[in-house]
Amino acid sequence: MADCNVVVLISGSGSNLQALIDSTASADSPACIRAVISNRADAYGLERAKQAGIATLVLDHKQFDGREAFDAALVEAIDGFDPQLVVLAGFMRILTGGFVRHYAGRLLNIHPSLLPKYKGLHTHQRALEAGDSEHGCSVHFVSEELDGGPLVVQAVVPVQSDDTPDSLAQRVHREEHRIYPLAMHWFAAGRLRLAEQGAMLDNQPLPATGHLIRS
Repeated sequence: MADCNVVVLISGSGSNLQALIDSTASADSPACIRAVISNRADAYGLERAKQAGIATLVLDHKQFDGREAFDAALVEAIDGFDPQLVVLAGFMRILTGGFVRHYAGRLLNIHPSLLPKYKGLHTHQRALEAGDSEHGCSVHFVSEELDGGPLVVQAVVPVQSDDTPDSLAQRVHREEHRIYPLAMHWFAAGRLRLAEQGAMLDNQPLPATGHLIRS
């Protein structure tokens, strides 16, 4: 019986959500995705959740008077599912400090770059413009600094001479679908936690880069 309840927040197609759902299919999975919440009613990830028999909820941020009001309603909705872990999977909202503090140590995000490089948007384009030989993706605990929390795991992909932002994005996406379920399962199994000194795996401090995986 899974004993780590997970709530996933999405805004779009939910390909990372699908990877997370697929990873919980086995009976011995320590993680149970209790609900998927989106700020957009047209997010295809909601359909993915429904097909998997997972509860869904839409909270349209445009219906709220500002960021704080939306985040307060979001906290109430999330906490109704009693989660031990909240996972951001393409949730296109900048969260308030109050929200982040409420879920401190149990809020994960995935970002399409090798953090701390390229926080924010257009990461693949920026990596190509910089002439980088390597690019990738990062799972991190969420802090009040945008894309700035302690790193858990990073996947590194080589940049090829003929890469476009789209071709690079496709290879990075494949790695996202590997490392996000990994991080979720580490947390659900009690192996991953956030301590004062940073992210800890099996009671050992992770390096500043997180756990590195090279494809």
